[in-house]
Amino acid sequence: MAVRPSPRGVALKFKNLGPRTQVALCQLPLSLIVTVLGVMTPFGWPSLLSSPLYLAGLALHAALFLACFLTPWERLRQSAYLIIPVLDLLAVGLLRNGAAPLLPGLAILVVFPVIWLAASGMLVRTSVVLSAVGPLLIMVPSTAPKLPNLTAADVTVLVLFPLVMLAVSLAIRFASVNMRVQHRELQAMGQELRELLAASREREKLLVTILDATDVGIIAVDSIGNQLLANNMMRRWQQTATPAGVVPADHSQQRVFAQDKVTPLPPDKRPLRRAIEGESFADYLVWIGDAPQQRAVSTAARPLMDDAGRLTGAVVVYNDVTGLVEAMAANEELVANVSHEFRSPLNSILGNIDLVLEDSDGMPALTVRRLGVVQRNSERLLALVSDLTLEASAALNVHPKRTDISGLVETSIGSAQAQAERADVALVADVPSPLWAYADPLRIGQALDNLVSNAIKYSPDGGTVTISAAGTEDWVKLVIQDTGMGMAPEDAAKVFSRFFRAESARDAAIPGAGLGLAITKTILERHGGKISCDSKPGMGSTFTLTLPAEGYSPSF
Repeated sequence: MAVRPSPRGVALKFKNLGPRTQVALCQLPLSLIVTVLGVMTPFGWPSLLSSPLYLAGLALHAALFLACFLTPWERLRQSAYLIIPVLDLLAVGLLRNGAAPLLPGLAILVVFPVIWLAASGMLVRTSVVLSAVGPLLIMVPSTAPKLPNLTAADVTVLVLFPLVMLAVSLAIRFASVNMRVQHRELQAMGQELRELLAASREREKLLVTILDATDVGIIAVDSIGNQLLANNMMRRWQQTATPAGVVPADHSQQRVFAQDKVTPLPPDKRPLRRAIEGESFADYLVWIGDAPQQRAVSTAARPLMDDAGRLTGAVVVYNDVTGLVEAMAANEELVANVSHEFRSPLNSILGNIDLVLEDSDGMPALTVRRLGVVQRNSERLLALVSDLTLEASAALNVHPKRTDISGLVETSIGSAQAQAERADVALVADVPSPLWAYADPLRIGQALDNLVSNAIKYSPDGGTVTISAAGTEDWVKLVIQDTGMGMAPEDAAKVFSRFFRAESARDAAIPGAGLGLAITKTILERHGGKISCDSKPGMGSTFTLTLPAEGYSPSF
């Protein structure tokens, strides 16, 4: 199908022509009509060949058309070419009056020079006057002989025709002015758009430079997964993840594995697919590529939305954490090995002390007391080793299922009852039954035991420990509150860090290794939940646990 040229394109091509060609093209329509008229005259109106005015009109038209090509317009003033339409008025007058009354309609040819004069945009007053006076002078010769006996038709023709040509001239003049105004506005808009485009390209270059300078992989995709943008680091990740002979941008063929480094991730669990589905996540760890180039990558994603809130794509960030993961694995292995090596001699020490104390009837009291000190400290050291082993091992993997939280609370209170009685602490429970959650009963029971035990331990002067719970459609919230010594807000913010102990606990010489709360936090996070602490010195502490409710499976 042919492409239709735009008006602006036609105008540009016309401006690229030489001045002589431009003037000739403006004169061409009238010249063609007059040429056809001259060719038809011997056959249609042979009597006109004896009219001097008619022949003079034809000759003048021919001369004007030749003058368009022969006159060096480029050397003259810009408005010099307007002499052509002015002389066209004279030529049309000669033709019309020379052919009257045989061809009185030739006066209509005056519309061509009128249009040319009006559209030129120059000699405004002169062209308007000529548009009315020229047609009037053309009509006068055929009307003058009838004076003073003019009919209504004669007066109408004499007045109306010049007025019509004046109206045509004014209409074209207004249209030309409007077009020139629009043209200037379009030029201004075009300039503004060019400036905006240049600024946009500069910002794009800056953005690409910044993205390529970062040490994380960044990729943007549309709603169906087509790649929109990727920085240099991301392209390197794609090369690492893609088998030989496969296009790196083909995400479906990339080698992406779970945390065990060998199980391929199903398509719906891969970071890009999750992002395209509209998920927003952070710290999602995957392994990319095959050994020995396999790398651990922490991914994060945010969806892209349009103004109407519809999903249009996503941005995914890939961060290489291989060194950190390997360092943590080495650290956990070291702690596990050291803890294992400590456990055997400690068990041996405790076993032998138990045997000695069973046969302590003949021993001096001082010796028995000293053996008791050794036994208590050995038990304390064994508990610390157990915590270290648990914290560093993979035993913290959780297996959530439909669990009644109220039963776990009841069991935890029963286990802590003896400790509470020794510390003169009252245990109060306010938990609806049943209260279903999606949780691992073993691990949540472990977390509750730790929190209740801590609440009793940090209430040395008696008090009350309250366990309350409530549920919503998505979440179950457990609150463990004590009236003990409490801690400073800055300590409460650090209480879940490994080996951290509040200053108030150290001052009170309360035993502990600072691992219990770190383990509890890990248990909650692996359920997809969370734990928080609110405490003030002398006003007790409140620990709040949030777990997924029954049937609700968060993304983790």
